[in-house]
Amino acid sequence: MPVVDVVNLDGKKVGQVELADAVFGAEINEHLLHEASRWYLAGLRSGTAKTKDKSEVSGAGRKLWRQKGTGRARVGSIRSPLWRHGGTVHGPKPRSYEYALPKKMVLGALRSALSAKLAEQKLVVVDAWSLETHKTKALRLALGKLSAEKTALLVAYGENRNLELASRNLTGVKLSATNVLQPYDVLRHDRVLVSKDAAARLVRTLDPDYQPVEAPQVETIAPAPKKEAAAKPAAKKAAKKPAAKKKPASKKGKG
Repeated sequence: MPVVDVVNLDGKKVGQVELADAVFGAEINEHLLHEASRWYLAGLRSGTAKTKDKSEVSGAGRKLWRQKGTGRARVGSIRSPLWRHGGTVHGPKPRSYEYALPKKMVLGALRSALSAKLAEQKLVVVDAWSLETHKTKALRLALGKLSAEKTALLVAYGENRNLELASRNLTGVKLSATNVLQPYDVLRHDRVLVSKDAAARLVRTLDPDYQPVEAPQVETIAPAPKKEAAAKPAAKKAAKKPAAKKKPASKKGKG
């Protein structure tokens, strides 16, 4: 497992952390990186190109001349695609350029991107994004101490309002959560700054052999048997009361 130094926002070493080989030391697959980047950019494409067809261009709907007898070609509308200023046939319409990419390919590309950044020594593990203020100047000074003078990708786990406000005004700096991290963003930025919690979260998400620690099972004690409820006094009286004797049927004389 690769061992990486953990630094604080002042750029000083405060410890070390072991990163999983399956996530940060994987084999770099350039084909996967290309496919994942192409898929991501296709999803960002606006797809708003639009042309006007015959029914949308300006022009009257009258027939320009009679059908026969003039010696000219027959024509029904001035908005015909054959004419100047006419409509466009089979032109582009607003649509989405998104397409599906298998999730395993996206996760494999993300492993390759993180491994490539670590191999180039451009991945930094930060102890925590503990900013005292939301001012952009404070974050800019911290990035300078972390050798992130060019573009930087900040990866954080959990909500951090100060970091969100301080990073959104910096050119070339992007903040991303662990669950929406894209291989294209990792490759596009010069430095990748990952918090310690975010690195642990990425290992749990991307490592196919990761097994969470199971909590010890606690033996459950069976509840004590319930005591039989006492019989109701009304039921006792009904049990003691003797059954009523039936009266013999009266014999009537035969008529």
